[in-house]
Amino acid sequence: MSTNLIIILVAAFIVLMIIFTYNRLVKLRNNRENAFADIDVQLKQRHDLIPQLVDAVKGYMKHESEVLTNITDARSKAMGAGNINERIDAENQLSGALAGLRVAVEAYPDLKANQNFMNLQEEISDVENKLAASRRFFNSATKELNNAIQVFPAVLFAGMFGFKRQPMFEISSEQRAAHEQAPRISF
Repeated sequence: MSTNLIIILVAAFIVLMIIFTYNRLVKLRNNRENAFADIDVQLKQRHDLIPQLVDAVKGYMKHESEVLTNITDARSKAMGAGNINERIDAENQLSGALAGLRVAVEAYPDLKANQNFMNLQEEISDVENKLAASRRFFNSATKELNNAIQVFPAVLFAGMFGFKRQPMFEISSEQRAAHEQAPRISF
């Protein structure tokens, strides 16, 4: 074999490797965006349920207007957030505000017995469970993209093509602390 043929074969191999790597990274980025679209559906449903929940609670919780205001403000921020990372931060704030509502509701036994409130709580619980599953899928897609960006040979080209490490959709440290506490059961 001549040296020219060897150079051509090596160059062709490198070009094919770059094309393969780029296409794989694009597919992984698209999978991550698709996974966030699944979260988006659940978030939209949650955003639609929150005003109903707030209205159901208002009559019982006249003293707790700050809790309801925090939820309403957090919902507005979440609905107005722009890119994926801003939405993750805003949704974490909304989750924290909803946790504050759950704590406040404990003081109102009549409210907990109200059928409309109970139905809304069940719907929100269902949405939260679906949202958790969607977040797991999103985080899996994010991990796969981040791994692909950081391994050889993709690490050589990822930065050139604008691919960078992406954040996971994680709960805040306050929410994590709340989840680590044992649930309080009262009758």
